[in-house]
Amino acid sequence: MSFSTQGLAALGLAVAAFSPLAHATNGYQLIGVGAYQKSLGGAVTANPGSAMTAVANPAGIARIGRRADFSMEAFMPDREVDFTRLGGASQDSSVDLYGVPAIGWTAPVHDDSPVYFGGGMYGTSGMGVDYPSTRIMAANPAVPSPAAYWDGYSTISFWQMAPALGWNVNDRLTLGAAVLIDYQSVAFKQRMMADTTADGSGDMVMSNFDLSRSASAFGLGFSLGALYDVSPSVTVGAYYKSEQAFDPLEYNLSQGDITDFSTGVPTPLPAGRYELDLDYPQQLSLGVAVRPTDALTVSLDVRWIDWSATMGKLSVKGPGVEVPMDPGWDDQTVYALGVAWKATERLNLRAGYNFAEAPFDEDKVSRNLILPAIVEEHYTVGADYRFNGHWDLGFHYMVVPEKTMHAPSDDPMMPGAAISLSERSFGVNIGYRF
Repeated sequence: MSFSTQGLAALGLAVAAFSPLAHATNGYQLIGVGAYQKSLGGAVTANPGSAMTAVANPAGIARIGRRADFSMEAFMPDREVDFTRLGGASQDSSVDLYGVPAIGWTAPVHDDSPVYFGGGMYGTSGMGVDYPSTRIMAANPAVPSPAAYWDGYSTISFWQMAPALGWNVNDRLTLGAAVLIDYQSVAFKQRMMADTTADGSGDMVMSNFDLSRSASAFGLGFSLGALYDVSPSVTVGAYYKSEQAFDPLEYNLSQGDITDFSTGVPTPLPAGRYELDLDYPQQLSLGVAVRPTDALTVSLDVRWIDWSATMGKLSVKGPGVEVPMDPGWDDQTVYALGVAWKATERLNLRAGYNFAEAPFDEDKVSRNLILPAIVEEHYTVGADYRFNGHWDLGFHYMVVPEKTMHAPSDDPMMPGAAISLSERSFGVNIGYRF
């Protein structure tokens, strides 16, 4: 069987604009850090309860007393990409378990001081996908063009350190600030192969975007927070996290690791050093916590995440070239509701709900095949038990229902392609009071 150069070029152009990166939940940010925050659906801006508050509302470190927290979370996403409407197949990602550790602590700067110092190291974001070779479309004898196969991979690890100060200004007002020191590691790959021998597997590279040799960078930002007791039963809170500015991610690529389609003909780009500027978005959160009884607390958060500034347009820059990625993300407004009930002097029970619309619509599905950040609803439960005056043990469990999005039938790149995502999460927290 033989195929024309025009047919191969058309096939490559049809899939050239795939966007690399991957994550889910609120964009690629976890809804909370540690079992306490997760069990309340992330509604902790006005209701801090663990040392993980340093990376959320830093004012909270002056409200929770002397304590340290050690957390480990098993984050379990299920992802699928589906090309059946194009005459292809569907495929599950082979990576479905991620460990997310975190540690935090806080204490007064000296005995009876209204100023507290705290911080820690927190896994706040990060995930990936790993799709094996999958048929994306059948052969087209009319052009003629061969069947096409696609594979995709991504991994993002994002850590934050948050040395913070909290100050109880008076009996009602608490202020806080933190320096955010960040580290991220990013790798991704997408490749299109043509099956020119009609043996059921790709043998000719048509489109390539290979940044699979992980690159890392450090970033820096800050956060400011406040808590105010309107009354003994009502607390309001707010925090602002600045955009986290990173050094460019640097990739040393070989010739052909990236295919350029800007001239209409697939052209392997030269070897050299390529850079990607990927910052982390600023965000603002407002919250209220209401305690109608001594045993019951209801908290509500509204949070804005500025994804459009960091994930609206992206590009990889190399020797004399710039390759657009442009996942086209919009900003998110996150709504979180948490309910905490003090069942006994030692046992606390919690439940939460978190909702945010996906950061992109169906017309961007073909740009986000390995960035399936589309889930919207999160349901959580959790508890902690105090063994004595020092030690407590907590846990959370989260369920995120599956959501599927299809590219529209008139999509110029991938008409009808679909991505699906659901999530589960289980975490344990060990707390120690000094």
